[in-house]
Amino acid sequence: MTELEKEEGGARPALGRSFLSRWCGVVLPDFRAQVAFWLLLTAGLLLDLCSKSAVFDRLARRGSVSIINGFLQLVRTENAGAAFGIATGQRYLLITVSIIALIVIFGVFLFSGAEQRLVHAALGLLAAGVCGNLYDRIFNDGRVRDFIDIVYWKGRHWPAFNLADSMLCIGVGLLIISTLWASDRSSHSFTERSSQTRARRHK
Repeated sequence: MTELEKEEGGARPALGRSFLSRWCGVVLPDFRAQVAFWLLLTAGLLLDLCSKSAVFDRLARRGSVSIINGFLQLVRTENAGAAFGIATGQRYLLITVSIIALIVIFGVFLFSGAEQRLVHAALGLLAAGVCGNLYDRIFNDGRVRDFIDIVYWKGRHWPAFNLADSMLCIGVGLLIISTLWASDRSSHSFTERSSQTRARRHK
């Protein structure tokens, strides 16, 4: 195979990425990253909305259902604010912030590169979580449906939350892990390069 054939044949699958890399310095996520991101976003959003609907329908006539006695129960409650009741009643502000957050998440995903698998998974979960609660703020009169109630100490309850909130927390956790991992790898790479440079000097 000639160099021209290699260039025409081998580079064809990545023409879009090569073009953007050359002219804009951008490397878009590859096909696997796209599948992972959109699959997590779609599945997470459906799971969140279906779980809210199922629990609220089930608890329409009952106050709560105990899952693990004294620790975990399902309740029916609505939050007109953000986490811990922040900005309660500020429906349009929270909708605007959620939309901005989604735009940022999509932007970070598109410009995150091709090899950031953990980051892509984290961003998919974050997008699903934001979309799940945004749906409630738009279509449920600004109130987010929460149903998971945890007793972390006798008589003390963690503020009720939902699966969207859980996905947001997991997504943030994965981003922190990926950042620490990247930092560790960079440090290890720098140490290796320094060692190689010193070794060359001693030769």
